[in-house]
Amino acid sequence: MPILNIVLVEPRIPQNVGNIARTCAATGARLHLVEPMAFTIDDTKLKRAGLDYWQYLDVTTYPSLQNFMEQHRAEQERMYYFTTKAQHIYTEVQYPDDCWLLFGREDAGLPEELLVQHPAQCLRFPMRQGLRSLNLSNSVAIGVYEALRQWDFPLLQNKGQLHRLQWK
Repeated sequence: MPILNIVLVEPRIPQNVGNIARTCAATGARLHLVEPMAFTIDDTKLKRAGLDYWQYLDVTTYPSLQNFMEQHRAEQERMYYFTTKAQHIYTEVQYPDDCWLLFGREDAGLPEELLVQHPAQCLRFPMRQGLRSLNLSNSVAIGVYEALRQWDFPLLQNKGQLHRLQWK
């Protein structure tokens, strides 16, 4: 069964992380938080944005990007670095089982020192020229659902049900 890992490097806005946590809970993705963060994990804004989905999350926290990279050295071939600076579009790759999607802080992105080490694994979302970036939680959702689409949405409910009526 494919495993999707979402890595947020030094996030600044608790509401973004709360929204991302909700996306991870809804899709079964694992959430990895790399410190320093601009808030604490028990921040009320973070919890409110994630609603009551926290019990469904698999969350791991790391003290630094260096610590994260050292702990996951063996997985680096399956890591994708989302950045507005990338030369490749997020749909150009075939996401392997057990892949890692890394996203940088809202105001700075991922460190360029990391990006230049993995140019073929740096991905971007097409955007109009002159705009800085998409919202972090929106970017994560796009990346998550592209990987899941390629995997045919494993273990996810593909059809919804009406509450009061029946589909014809």
